[in-house]
Amino acid sequence: MNEKLKILVSAYACNPYKGSEEGVGWGWINAIAGYHDLWVITAKFHRKDIEKAMRSNGSSNQNIKFHYVPVKPWHYAPTKGWRLIENSIMKPIMNWVYTLWQKDAYSIGIGLHDQIRFDLVHQLTYVGFRFPGHLWKLDIPFVWGPIGGLENTPWRFFPKLGFRGCIYYTLRNLRNSFHRRFLSQPKQAFKKARGSVLAATSGIRNEIYRWYGTESTVVAEVGPPPFTASNYSIRKSEEPLKLSWSGLHLPGKALPFLLHALNRLRGAVSFHLDILGHGPCTQKWQQLAHGLGIGERCRWHGWLPRNEALELVHQAHLFVITSIKDLTSTVLLEALAQGVPVICPDHCGFSDVVTDECGIKIPVGTSRQIETELAAAITRLNNNEEERRRLARGALKRVTEFSWEKKAARVNEIYQNAIKNN
Repeated sequence: MNEKLKILVSAYACNPYKGSEEGVGWGWINAIAGYHDLWVITAKFHRKDIEKAMRSNGSSNQNIKFHYVPVKPWHYAPTKGWRLIENSIMKPIMNWVYTLWQKDAYSIGIGLHDQIRFDLVHQLTYVGFRFPGHLWKLDIPFVWGPIGGLENTPWRFFPKLGFRGCIYYTLRNLRNSFHRRFLSQPKQAFKKARGSVLAATSGIRNEIYRWYGTESTVVAEVGPPPFTASNYSIRKSEEPLKLSWSGLHLPGKALPFLLHALNRLRGAVSFHLDILGHGPCTQKWQQLAHGLGIGERCRWHGWLPRNEALELVHQAHLFVITSIKDLTSTVLLEALAQGVPVICPDHCGFSDVVTDECGIKIPVGTSRQIETELAAAITRLNNNEEERRRLARGALKRVTEFSWEKKAARVNEIYQNAIKNN
């Protein structure tokens, strides 16, 4: 019989109304709360949204207690200035600020542990390997993950990243390689969490073992949206193939791969591309689309409310991912939950999620090879509606394997083993 535990959780990123890592934190917290009592330390700028969601959910969140680290002048806040830093080559400043926040979170954690006497502590978000925080120092079992960030960006992709992207990812690769080898905090945290480490992808699992000699359990960091579609979009006769792409407009998301692939198909495939999101690369990518002669077939939506974005994806015939550096990506499971087949590179967390039943994985070669394979996959499904519908049905089935309930059950097993082996 499973024991109900008192668990301290560090979840800096945790917001019921946001996507990306904030949504990941909220999804995990609510899933785990189905098994245990949680005390969650998070960033104070999430407080308003969290309290609103807690009021609307009523009694369903009674076993979750949130504690907010008091704001200090150097703490991150979602202001215009900080967002400029976040989307620039100065982003590493945020890492330094986050480590300072973690020290404050540790002070709160010590005080709470003196009062509550927790059974276990879980370092949840951010998922980056270089940020284990300090709560692992408490005299209780430590669970860490899902963890990401250990993999470097392949150098062969750099020609497609532009000048800005090349600088950013060169610095990131060098910094990553240095941190994997020399940072002491991750080494100590991995040692404390041995047997209780969650890797976001199989690639990350391999890197954890390579650099730290620690086995880990693969559990995707993201989960599907609250509702899965009951059907999928049917392509009408003579209707253009509707493609959808979504993400921050940053070099690493590599939308140009898709734009160049579609340029090859201008005379062979009738298509329309919906592009969601915004960022520093938006104007550059729009200029590229027009320069390639496909600008009139692209519609740039910017950021939409989540429900509107999901509905737009639901209407698509195919969802395309081009990211060269990611974990699993929230948009992947959102697309599958809308019954939309996915075309993506065969790397990162995409390799673990996408199968022959729900999409097509592109071999990760050179930039030119990726563009060629993308064009071939789009052409294949453009010419075979029955296969596309088979993949759409498979998408709705596949997404159920990544439900929050199944994730929570798996993590509960890890908790119980951690207690048993302590």
